[in-house]
Amino acid sequence: MNTLHTLEWWWLALALLAPLALWRMADGRRRSQVAYSSVALLRAAGTSWVARTRWIVWTLRALAIVLLAVCIARPVIAHQQTKVFVEGAALELVVDRSGSMRALDFEIDGSPVDRLEAVKDVASAFVLGGGGLRGRPNDLVGVVTFARFADGLSPLTLDHGYVIDALRAVTPADDTAEGGTAIGDAVALAVERLRDTMQHAAETAGRDPIKSAAIILLTDGENNAGAVDPRVAADLAATYGIKIYAIGVGTRGMAPFPVGTDPFGRTIIRNVPVSIDEELMREMAAKTGGKYFRATDTASLEAIYEEIDLLEKAKTEERQACRFTDLAVQPSGLAGQSTPPLLIGVLLLVGAELLLVTTRYRSLT
Repeated sequence: MNTLHTLEWWWLALALLAPLALWRMADGRRRSQVAYSSVALLRAAGTSWVARTRWIVWTLRALAIVLLAVCIARPVIAHQQTKVFVEGAALELVVDRSGSMRALDFEIDGSPVDRLEAVKDVASAFVLGGGGLRGRPNDLVGVVTFARFADGLSPLTLDHGYVIDALRAVTPADDTAEGGTAIGDAVALAVERLRDTMQHAAETAGRDPIKSAAIILLTDGENNAGAVDPRVAADLAATYGIKIYAIGVGTRGMAPFPVGTDPFGRTIIRNVPVSIDEELMREMAAKTGGKYFRATDTASLEAIYEEIDLLEKAKTEERQACRFTDLAVQPSGLAGQSTPPLLIGVLLLVGAELLLVTTRYRSLT
């Protein structure tokens, strides 16, 4: 950005008036200084090239004064610098993948899908952005899944593409081998990962660069497996300042559930009762300063994520600074080339004028 360092624009007016004043002075010098009856003989003798080009001296002086006036006005180039400091959150997505997540009580683009598929779709938009969600580009995000056992699917990372790829690969558990819902184990594992990440970040940076830590727990059932009581896991989260946002996933009452296939290969759907331990979810959220939500369809699940997105906002601080290059005394770049300070031009013009008036253009007046 090119501008003047001060508002003394009247120096530029001097730059415009100087050539006119010098021209008037030069015009006065050209007038005859000795009264004589006739100068016809002198005119007949002709004039030398020095006399014809004497205007060069006045031009050099005028240019020097103009350039000096510009220097006094202090033309500058302002280099604006902006630094943005971001303190993000650490978010652990704890997703239930037990067999009950195969219930077909959600929709995506008008087509029925199971609960797990809807959770993966909305969680992906929550992390990456889209569908009214702004995304979490500055947050560390990790994934823990659970059925009978809890499994750390992705570490807390800023590589959100990797996180979402891992999440989209999750499938419902086989009730025969992994039947059960270990909510306590999954939350405890998420707390351990968040605690380790926060401690490592604080030791590395010398301060706490993580604004907040939270667990987003999505489940459609009751805790019936695992070694850790969910309330104990919530107490552990509260100890480390980790909030739990618990989401109960599923319609109220009955939900369509695939129970097999008929002889023609068609899926048999039966309505089964929905059982979510909402009292436990509320208690876990309250212990940690979080909140409990109930998602009965895809729209309500999206609205819940939008609310969590507002609750867990990253802190952004912007600082701006300007560095000025004073063109009068500092070199600058022009069209990729370095140009000297303007004062150098003033000195060169004055030097050239002095050289000319003391040598070939020297006069007695």
